[in-house]
Amino acid sequence: MDLNQYRMNWNYPTSIRVGAGRIVELPAACRALGMQAPLLVTDPGLAALPLIDRALLQCRDDGLKTELFAAIKGNPTGQNVMDGIAAFKAGGHDGVIAFGGGSALDAGKAIALMAGQSRPLWDFEDVGDNAGRVDVAGMAPVVAVPTTAGTGSEVGRASVITDEAEHIKRIIFHPRMLPALVILDPQLCLGLPPKITAATGMDALSHCLEAYCSPLFHPMAEGIALEGMRLVQQYLPRAVAKGSDVEARLHMLVASSMGATAFQRGLGAMHALAHPLGALYDAHHGLLNAVLMPYVLQANRASIEPQMERLARYLNLAKPGFAGVLDWVLQLRHEVGIPHSLAEIGIDDSRIEQVGQMAEVDPSAGTNPIGFSASEYGRLFEKALRGEL
Repeated sequence: MDLNQYRMNWNYPTSIRVGAGRIVELPAACRALGMQAPLLVTDPGLAALPLIDRALLQCRDDGLKTELFAAIKGNPTGQNVMDGIAAFKAGGHDGVIAFGGGSALDAGKAIALMAGQSRPLWDFEDVGDNAGRVDVAGMAPVVAVPTTAGTGSEVGRASVITDEAEHIKRIIFHPRMLPALVILDPQLCLGLPPKITAATGMDALSHCLEAYCSPLFHPMAEGIALEGMRLVQQYLPRAVAKGSDVEARLHMLVASSMGATAFQRGLGAMHALAHPLGALYDAHHGLLNAVLMPYVLQANRASIEPQMERLARYLNLAKPGFAGVLDWVLQLRHEVGIPHSLAEIGIDDSRIEQVGQMAEVDPSAGTNPIGFSASEYGRLFEKALRGEL
């Protein structure tokens, strides 16, 4: 027996305050991390809504010198991060409130990382031991406040940032990018439209599902992934059908954090394809994963039959094994309004070879149950494009 397969480093999440209305604790959370002048980082859509005004007012009424930075894209770019750092320095800030969906959380975490660094952003890409280059003393603390239930970036140690010059998504990583404090308040999700609720919820499912199928040894992550999928099964249709369902919103926030906790075990081909497709077509990450999901399951089938047997039992599916899981995924996608093919969301066939090549070298490909070649990724992309299961 090769005991080396059980040799792993495990890291688990952070301080999380869960419950309806807990956003009132935001000023205290900032002060707990030593902040006097936090920069609130969000996206332009949220910046126009009353909940951001309320958060800013809360912090200012508490004596915190709080300002807003919202100049980020749906797929945040290196330039967005650099602009955020300029705002951070110009305002004399000492911490970050990352407030919003995955784009705001990723941008906020990257700004906090870069606040006191002398090297450029891409020097900290998750390659080799680049994390060792970080001047930890120059990092700013982060309070994370998710308003969507999908990416789980609030409990992640990395940010996905688009390098516009190279048309590629790069993963910026450091263990201390993990926010020191998280507020999961389902009331912040109540205004989320059904389509975004569905796409982000399916993203949470993709994290759990890919982590569950990863070949790495991490039983804790496997157990968390299983329960995360059960929560999605039970609560995503409710959250999509009735956006004001606070209980469903709360459990989806938890499922999202569970997915990102579980994927310390690794991701797979869904993300290996979604990353280049997001960079090349500026498409919504969660929606890409949702569309790709059944095609990747089918491609991985030969290596994941035992896991699918257990998953079908755990979810109490009508049909056993792989077929039961695939049927459930297809039914869930249909129920929450996810398109069946990539063509339906504006993806074309002009870059099949390029996407295949980018997917093969994406960091997520390393923990897919099967090591696909660039041409195999290209064929998988084609099937998802045309809706051929």
